[in-house]
Amino acid sequence: MKFFSLISLFTALTVLTSCSTTQKLETLKPEPDDASPLVYEANPSFINLPITVKLTDIENQTNTLLNGLIYEDNNIEDDDIEMKIWKQAPIKIQNDPANPDKKIKTILPLKATIKYRIGTKKLGVALYDTREFNLNGIITLSSEVALTNWKLNTKTEFKSLDWSESPTMLVFGKSMPITYLVNPAISIFKSKIEKKIDEAIEKSMDFKPNVLSALEKICTPFQMSDTYESWLRIVPVEVYSTNAKLKNDLFLLDMGMKCNMETIVGKQPESRFNASKIVLKPVAKIPNQIQANIAAISTYIDASKIMTKNFAGQEFGSGSKKITVKNVSIWHKNGKMVIALDVLGSINGTLYLNGFPQYNPQTKEIYFEKLDYVLDTKSKLMRTASWLGQGYILRKMEESCRYSIQPNLEEGKKSMATYLKNYSPMPGVFVNGKMEDIQFDKIQLTNQAIIAFIKINGTVNVSVDGLK
Repeated sequence: MKFFSLISLFTALTVLTSCSTTQKLETLKPEPDDASPLVYEANPSFINLPITVKLTDIENQTNTLLNGLIYEDNNIEDDDIEMKIWKQAPIKIQNDPANPDKKIKTILPLKATIKYRIGTKKLGVALYDTREFNLNGIITLSSEVALTNWKLNTKTEFKSLDWSESPTMLVFGKSMPITYLVNPAISIFKSKIEKKIDEAIEKSMDFKPNVLSALEKICTPFQMSDTYESWLRIVPVEVYSTNAKLKNDLFLLDMGMKCNMETIVGKQPESRFNASKIVLKPVAKIPNQIQANIAAISTYIDASKIMTKNFAGQEFGSGSKKITVKNVSIWHKNGKMVIALDVLGSINGTLYLNGFPQYNPQTKEIYFEKLDYVLDTKSKLMRTASWLGQGYILRKMEESCRYSIQPNLEEGKKSMATYLKNYSPMPGVFVNGKMEDIQFDKIQLTNQAIIAFIKINGTVNVSVDGLK
């Protein structure tokens, strides 16, 4: 009886000793490369920014700026003229029928009081005669249009003046008709009116605040998916513009933005919009067909979580020699990806593997080519658990060391479609467009993330409707 008890005790000790020596695996961790800012080579994209402004918008803005007394010159000493001009009724701005789609016509009902001094000053004695004219009529002006430094500039020319009332002059306190005298003298104030209209239109048609406000909203990271916590971030590089075109009752301004488009997985990223760095560059034409180059950024932390799910419920080995993977961590080192597998089972510890990330266009997965144990892990396994070094187990692990971006691409395409269907980040700004198939381009590794570059052919239009 004692003999069997001793055998049982010896067997139990042997098993426990065996377990204690095989369950703990001490491996050296390949330290990741030093952390540094996330920097990668970005391929720029182009977004159309067509701006549509109704002539009625210009009309409203101009009437707001020019109201009541619109010009006053109380100094008669400099040019022998004192002048006050009032707007009598709302200004009308329309496409000039004499030059359709080339010039705008402005109709200005006005009243003017002009003091005109004639005479001279000799030997300190002023010998002047000052006359006061009262004018009441409708002025018609025609303006050429150009875009300069974010502003719509006009070159206005006086065309005609139709009298609502015959011009009068005060003579002995009475108003006397003087149409025959005033018509040749219109040049006295027409240049003043031309300049005033040009200044008002320039002020009312400053596109910069509206465009920059729209760009700031567009460049605010937009959440494309709750499930994958993916964000679309647009980082502007340059803004281009063609000259303004007049069509019917609209001003059309083709603008375009050169930018970097990024898809970022994880928490909401910061906006990289900087209004002070936006420069408007003139170009002859903005392309219609656009290729969007999107950087799909997956941080190693987020990719590790997905790969951990891939290993869930799997066992590697058989019988008494098997393990399960409880956690996966990946990082970058010397151009390769290191994959750390925390395992439990016949052995406990961390297995370190490395390989080169590649993309499978058929399965749309990122996988690891030439995946193998790092040298220290391989050496330790050969001494303690050589069965884990067998090819079929390593290949089975390789099958789970994959990171599918198919859901991300499909979700991204679906989310982008929503973004391109009359998305309005602010009143008067609308995003529209169309997409073709998403194409994978390349993979780039950084110290913090895997960057998958994808190309999307199509068009993206951000229309700015009107001036607010």
